[in-house]
Amino acid sequence: MAEEPMSEEVTVEVWFHSGKGEEREVLDAQVEAFNAMGTGITINAVQLPEGSYNDQVNAAALAGDLPCLLDFDGPFLYNYAWAGYLTPLDDYVSDDLRNDFLPSIIDQGTYAGHLYSLGTFDSGLALWGNKEYLEKAGVRIPTGLDDPWTKDEFLDALEKLQALDEVDYAIDFKMNYGQGEWYTYGFSPFLQSFGGDLIDRNTYQSADGVLNGPEAVEAMEFFQSLFEQGYANPEPAGDDDFYINKNTALSWVGHWMWGPHSENLGDNLVLIPAPDFGKGAVTGMGSWNWGLTSSCPNPDAAWKFLDYLISPDEILHMTNANGAVPARKSAIAKSDLYGEGGFLNLFVQQLEGGVAVPRPQTPAYPVITNAFAEAVQNIVSGADVKTELDKAVKTIDQDIEDNQGYPTP
Repeated sequence: MAEEPMSEEVTVEVWFHSGKGEEREVLDAQVEAFNAMGTGITINAVQLPEGSYNDQVNAAALAGDLPCLLDFDGPFLYNYAWAGYLTPLDDYVSDDLRNDFLPSIIDQGTYAGHLYSLGTFDSGLALWGNKEYLEKAGVRIPTGLDDPWTKDEFLDALEKLQALDEVDYAIDFKMNYGQGEWYTYGFSPFLQSFGGDLIDRNTYQSADGVLNGPEAVEAMEFFQSLFEQGYANPEPAGDDDFYINKNTALSWVGHWMWGPHSENLGDNLVLIPAPDFGKGAVTGMGSWNWGLTSSCPNPDAAWKFLDYLISPDEILHMTNANGAVPARKSAIAKSDLYGEGGFLNLFVQQLEGGVAVPRPQTPAYPVITNAFAEAVQNIVSGADVKTELDKAVKTIDQDIEDNQGYPTP
């Protein structure tokens, strides 16, 4: 890719989270390749621990020490943009470029009418299944978005799979990931498929009556019952019950498990769309994405590097390594896994077909996700569902009140 050299040598500092090893290796290679292009721009990439990444970004922002370009997990964008840490990308992104991105990427990156971020990949949730077990149990295997399991079919499948001698737990919910963003990303779709949500998205001013409303309570009581009935393990010893030990028949998890699942289950692996619990099937979306900081002294130089990262070839460079959904349609068309007929094309269909729901697009999101994750942990441990959701609502509404409703800047 030819880049027009800058008139003066410029160094751009870039922060990124220390995610999967393959992602780090690809990004290191991309930095090295870009620096070798002779653009007059040198990228100084700094890797930070993922677990404390958000805290480090906030601390650096308060100290006036943010880099020019950084990545962040999707829903944290709104708090950063509201706080003034980021600068809009609108002037850099042409209509043609914008239209080539999955709508979910543009949706995720937009706050208060401006585009603040772009990602090189998106994400998706689905049920991964052991085909041998499903067939042995006589369970129907849905094949597309138009025939998901109903709630009754889902429960019937769990009951039949649980009865197999090979199966200790019918479904794995990846509780080994622990309390954190996974709980919101992975389990808020249950709320939404029952008709509840994390907050009133019409105003983003309160979670009362939504997160603790009858639909949400029903959803989380249903979720709790799956552990009480022994269908799911609340404390798995490791990550591999589904694909190594093969003592679970289903796994509710995202695209990132394609590698270990396919390597160990081979032709026995099936990908099943999210069940419809009454108000439509729902899955998660959103992933790590990139934004320019408002304090960056060389935004044009930082954009040149971001423009390089989001080129179709570099998107495929990354997604062929980490297994994620390519962010641009032109890249998806070249992908064996995600293109039409590819094994993982279901994730693209969910992102384009309205099945995937973004996490709440509000600066209050960091508080929302922490409050909901705590509620999920306690609910799985047997706490009263309504009490836990009421506590989460109180925490969320207090934060919104403390910030005067997070007025749009």
